[in-house]
Amino acid sequence: MDGFQRRKEEKMNNILEAALQLFMEFGIQKVSISQIAKKANVSQVTIYNYFDSKHNLIREVFIYYTDNVTLEFEKLINSELPFPDKIKQIIFNKKKAANQLHEELYEYFLKEYREEGNHLQKLYAEKVLPQIMSFFEDGKKEGFINKNLSNEAILFYFQMMTDYFKKEETYQQLLPLTEDIMQILFYGILGKDPSTN
Repeated sequence: MDGFQRRKEEKMNNILEAALQLFMEFGIQKVSISQIAKKANVSQVTIYNYFDSKHNLIREVFIYYTDNVTLEFEKLINSELPFPDKIKQIIFNKKKAANQLHEELYEYFLKEYREEGNHLQKLYAEKVLPQIMSFFEDGKKEGFINKNLSNEAILFYFQMMTDYFKKEETYQQLLPLTEDIMQILFYGILGKDPSTN
């Protein structure tokens, strides 16, 4: 990548990061292109040159955010942390994300997720799901997950959750329940932490 292309990529990332921070704090509608330009230290013209419209910028912010979350998830899954600590960190990260995201931005992400063939669905199918299955296999080997649970049952469970997240009526319910949902996913309704075995 030459110097010009590198500078362009840096500017685009600065714009995406600035827009994401503002959207997370204030939602989408209340944030103007001029506010994003000021925070990113670029002109409004630069933003329109790179993204054409606020609508396209919002879509690119969605891709930027989901790519970064996926990358962080992969780093955590592949880290040297013990299995129970990885689970705790996943729950903490979900709780933190739920607390940080403005409700309007969260609803936009869920609407995007409902669109067939969207970026998040591709990421989930191609990267996240294989990582999750590998993670659960490690958990079985280490004795933290019931060895008798079939991968088919785990996949079916994840598919049920995925299908439920696509329903529009879940928007208002899902955000405040994120931590509880992750607790149930990993510890079951008994709430038993596998590290206390």
